[in-house]
Amino acid sequence: MSSFGTLFKVTTYGESHCKSVGCIVDGCPPGLKLSEADIQPQLTRRRPGQSKLSTPRNEADAVEIQSGTENGVTLGSPIGMMVRNKDHRPGDYSETDLYPRPSHADYTYIQKYGLKSGSGGGRSSARETIGRVAAGAIAEKILTAVNNVEIVAFVSSIGEVSMNRSPQDPAFQKILNTITREEVDGAGPIRCPDASVRDEMVKVIEKYRDAKDSIGGVVTCVIRNCPIGLGEPCFDKLEATLAHAMLSLPATKGFEFGSGFEGTKIPGSKHNDLFIFDEEKKRLRTKTNNSGGVQGGISNGENIYFSVAFKSAATISQEQETVTYEGKSGVLAARGRHDPSVTPRAVPIVEAMASIVLCDQYLIQQARNSTRSILEKSQ
Repeated sequence: MSSFGTLFKVTTYGESHCKSVGCIVDGCPPGLKLSEADIQPQLTRRRPGQSKLSTPRNEADAVEIQSGTENGVTLGSPIGMMVRNKDHRPGDYSETDLYPRPSHADYTYIQKYGLKSGSGGGRSSARETIGRVAAGAIAEKILTAVNNVEIVAFVSSIGEVSMNRSPQDPAFQKILNTITREEVDGAGPIRCPDASVRDEMVKVIEKYRDAKDSIGGVVTCVIRNCPIGLGEPCFDKLEATLAHAMLSLPATKGFEFGSGFEGTKIPGSKHNDLFIFDEEKKRLRTKTNNSGGVQGGISNGENIYFSVAFKSAATISQEQETVTYEGKSGVLAARGRHDPSVTPRAVPIVEAMASIVLCDQYLIQQARNSTRSILEKSQ
């Protein structure tokens, strides 16, 4: 469906080449100061046409708040946000009336619904993520206000070129502890904080772009200052809801949490995160963080970190031998404007979905804590 969340609920709307895209956010608490200026920075980071490493489609992606606020303050009612599509060319996709694009959603959408959007990817297009990013900006503002939560994503690999992201590597842990969005964006259009591999990543994307091809990559995300106690055993564990959120994004093919697959190679005696007492914070901490900040599906106050794999973009400008919907052999060469790698532009989208998950889980836990407090006083 097109909705995500329980108490902080986001519903997105729109297709890649319709008049507008956007979302409705239900469950935002009243009294939050909110304007377009709070939302636009993340949309600007996501928008197309930012560099030669992304699609040349030129969209300002200017957000308009349609409802849910008055005098710059949220009312507690649904917040409607809209971004108008301006640089859209539906004629670029006339071939898809005859040919399903290889590895795209054209065929499966027709099988599911009996028809599909006649231009672009429709709801499977990355344009749909505009609503997610707008909603994520609201969620992030709430999280910043209540616990100074910091969420930073960055590119950690492109194709075969990868920075070291082993949980046992002190340099990687230092990046997780200190990296900022300003540093990520300051690393150029590739958005990789590791200078030793950054230029090689750019060359890889340029190589496939010039060959009218595409290449995939990995985005890593860290969440700092997450409140303790978020996550719902057993089916809505925090890492499970984060996985759901990330794998709902277009082009995602993998999710790795904490030590991930690397953790399968480490014996329990070394993988276990031993407890220590933090005198400054007056609470338990863990000496290491192979768990990725979550134990038993519940946040423990340490950094939460995970990685998301994005496949090579399905739509490329090379001629590809395929068949029509009727099974007749033919050649398809897509004419639309496409990203040679979606990975760098996915950075703010990953941050947005992480924000939505955490905000929703925070509100759920606050409801539990509030009720528990009332019960304790009444007995």
